[in-house]
Amino acid sequence: MNGSKDATLHQRILSEIEGRIVSGEWQPGYRIPFEVDLAMQYGCSRMTVNKVLTQLAKAGLIERRKKSGSFVTQPQAQSAVLEIHDIKAEVQSLNLPYSYSVTKSVSRKIKAEDNLDLPAGGLVKEIVCVHFAGTRPFCLEQRLINLSAVPEAADADFSALAPGAWLLKQVPWSAAEHKIYAFEAGAEEAAALGIARSTACLVIERRTWSSAGSVTHVRFTYPGDRHALVARFSPAS
Repeated sequence: MNGSKDATLHQRILSEIEGRIVSGEWQPGYRIPFEVDLAMQYGCSRMTVNKVLTQLAKAGLIERRKKSGSFVTQPQAQSAVLEIHDIKAEVQSLNLPYSYSVTKSVSRKIKAEDNLDLPAGGLVKEIVCVHFAGTRPFCLEQRLINLSAVPEAADADFSALAPGAWLLKQVPWSAAEHKIYAFEAGAEEAAALGIARSTACLVIERRTWSSAGSVTHVRFTYPGDRHALVARFSPAS
């Protein structure tokens, strides 16, 4: 019973602080009340308040500064986040027909290596699909969706709409992280992409968050000789 009560109080504090930020009541730069004050206000432990503030920080709504407190972030902070590209649009920009095929779609328990910042025991939807440019594999997508944040994904049919496009319609993300690196294709990647093992590949790993917490962790693997990343930017103001 206590666990349920704590979860309800956590959600109440989260919703109230988020509402004040989104509504503009707490403007960018506003210092959030200290943990001890919020704990006294809501009649809860500092640990509960700390978890709420950590979640808001991951969602990009506040910035936590050591010894100074927590502050509402400036909107331009998100300008550093890379765009979330539509793979279908990428393929069509090459004047090639686009299609994709789902090879795996299961719900399962969270594992430690899932990189979702969630406790073990919760549920995720695991989806693997291959995107095609014409008849040639273009990209391998390996995605996990946090079902506590997006419960609709448990019964979603991804045969008509790719997971990334589906998620953008369901959940507005507030923060994202990209990790980009080179990788030698293993057996799974080689088979899916029609390339030899150890072929150089470009990997883009993306994690996204909403105010409800971690939404998805996805890994896109491209054959290295078929893809490039381009970033356009302006001088900082």
